[in-house]
Amino acid sequence: MRPFDVLLYAAVVFAWSSSWYPLSLQMGVVAAEVSLVWRFAAAATVMLAISHWRGVALRHARSEHLRFAALGVFLFSTNFALYYNASLFAASGLLAVILSTSSLINVMMVAVLNRSRPQPLQLVASVTGLAGLGLIFAPEWQMSATVGVALMFGGAGTLSFCIGNMLSAASQKRGVHVLASTSWGMVYGTCFLAFVALLRGHDFIIDPSMTYLGSLAWLIVISSVLAFASYLSLIGRIGPGRAAYATVVFPVFALLISAIYEGYEWSMLAVAGLVLVMLGNMIMIRARD
Repeated sequence: MRPFDVLLYAAVVFAWSSSWYPLSLQMGVVAAEVSLVWRFAAAATVMLAISHWRGVALRHARSEHLRFAALGVFLFSTNFALYYNASLFAASGLLAVILSTSSLINVMMVAVLNRSRPQPLQLVASVTGLAGLGLIFAPEWQMSATVGVALMFGGAGTLSFCIGNMLSAASQKRGVHVLASTSWGMVYGTCFLAFVALLRGHDFIIDPSMTYLGSLAWLIVISSVLAFASYLSLIGRIGPGRAAYATVVFPVFALLISAIYEGYEWSMLAVAGLVLVMLGNMIMIRARD
């Protein structure tokens, strides 16, 4: 890779791996849906400004906006709301590992929808990665039964994330610029989150503490704008296959951050499980290439 590609790759890994601990700091005074409204309202504004600056077409037919709305519901609202709630029941680094299995789940979903058999190598990758996930969570289950709730929330969030990925890929195949679909997806995701927050009777407040405001600023600037801008640029420069290797690396750093700030304790099972998850992702990416 060229030097600028390496810089973009480092930015993606940094943004993804460092987003999980600040995410956990958002839970408390402000409801998860409301925190996400503030996050994506700001991120959508910046993404729309970037799209306009780059000359990306933002005017689309009504039918396309319906697809943008679906993208917003799955990728920029439901997915995040589930992970925010999952952070109440498990260390933030563990949630990063759950999301990293999305490359495995994506392939299985495509096979089911297309009624086709996945490649043998893809099956090996899925079994390897999911077995690793089981090993990582085995010690956690012994210490706390509530970690199963985190796994359920995270699993549902990952499924929502994968559906969003498929919607985004379909949008790109129709010739819609990825920045346009991402920008509008964030807009509709914000609207959906606001609707859910109103339906649940949440107050639209902001916690004035430095912890909340600092983590919110980080999630807006680093985890939303920098992450998506860098990753989308990286896909355009080196292709989605090579860019996907970021999913192999970022859970390691996320767990290291979790160990420093949340007291996550490594075990031999966890180390072995993380190796299997990383190996499963690498096999899957190679199989897709």
